[in-house]
Amino acid sequence: MRPFRIENYFVKHEFSAKYLLASSDCESRSIGDVLALEAGADERFREQWCGYTEAAGAPELREAVAGIYARIKADDVLVLSCAEEGIFVLYHALVGAEDHVIVETPCFESGLEVARSTGAQVSEWRRRPEDGWRHDLDDLEKLIRPNTRVLYICTPHNPMGLLMPKPVYESVMQLAGKHGITVFCDEVYREMEHDPAARLPAACDVYEHAVSLGSMSKVYGLPGLRLGWLASHDEGVLRRCQEFRLYTTICNSAPSEFLSAVALRHRDDLVRRNLEIVRKNLTLLDSFFARRGDLFAWVRPDASPIGFVRFKAARDVQEFCDDVVGKSGVMLLPGSVYDEDRHIRFGYGRKNMAEALEEFESYLRAKM
Repeated sequence: MRPFRIENYFVKHEFSAKYLLASSDCESRSIGDVLALEAGADERFREQWCGYTEAAGAPELREAVAGIYARIKADDVLVLSCAEEGIFVLYHALVGAEDHVIVETPCFESGLEVARSTGAQVSEWRRRPEDGWRHDLDDLEKLIRPNTRVLYICTPHNPMGLLMPKPVYESVMQLAGKHGITVFCDEVYREMEHDPAARLPAACDVYEHAVSLGSMSKVYGLPGLRLGWLASHDEGVLRRCQEFRLYTTICNSAPSEFLSAVALRHRDDLVRRNLEIVRKNLTLLDSFFARRGDLFAWVRPDASPIGFVRFKAARDVQEFCDDVVGKSGVMLLPGSVYDEDRHIRFGYGRKNMAEALEEFESYLRAKM
């Protein structure tokens, strides 16, 4: 596999930069904050046995995950050590050299590169900035082959922060059903719609052969727990994923499963707090982009804590981001890691974003 450009950029800057204006997760919490969500959780956590856990995930955790969905039960859930493992496991469990995969791009890099690592033929269903990032269903249909095994989509989208329009979403599911294709839907930003009324149904709730990918990291702001999951009505898919997973992490961290179950039983509290932060920060970004329209423009996100911003200046985008973090301590993510050389990913899920923007504007006043 090629180097993971997105994560390598974070490895280089995430723990040295003073301000993260590129983060894809929402504001986190302490273990004490999580335990305080539920009476008696602190004492039960101290008694948590640190032995091996069930390969599919603890029953109470799978029950809590199932509560996110309309038609999913605990047995329809496979809990994994983060969403990243879910991507790796699903592709390698389902896809081989004789198969074809379609990936909605630009995307989180592993959605594309891990598919390629299976030896399968991979086609990109590319969305383009000049089209306002719209989905071209005709293009998608032309990409389908007799051996197309998996279609990877992401909604709400990374890096754009946009929901797939409902008519497009429904058409994608119908098209996949017509050809017997497994839809692998990355939903790690689901429940972070800026207007909750716009939320799409989970893919696993509307299509028998869809697999929904979820995570504790983004919406709930608990990436340190390193927990994710796959949810699907397709028993065969989950069984094959679990069998493959026995060659990766086998099972999950018992303390992380306990804390994740507590958090998910109170996920409305977590989402409410983080959605307030996101909405407040969006107004700050609106003002900032109005002031610096000479340099930046975007299709305004309607979900998630991230957005993809067009960079208008005649400068190399990665060189610009490197200079910003080096001279101001503010980390941005260059769009070149998504093969979009004129864009920058902004993250607005953190409480200190006002300070980060202030430092960034100081840099721009001095340099641009």
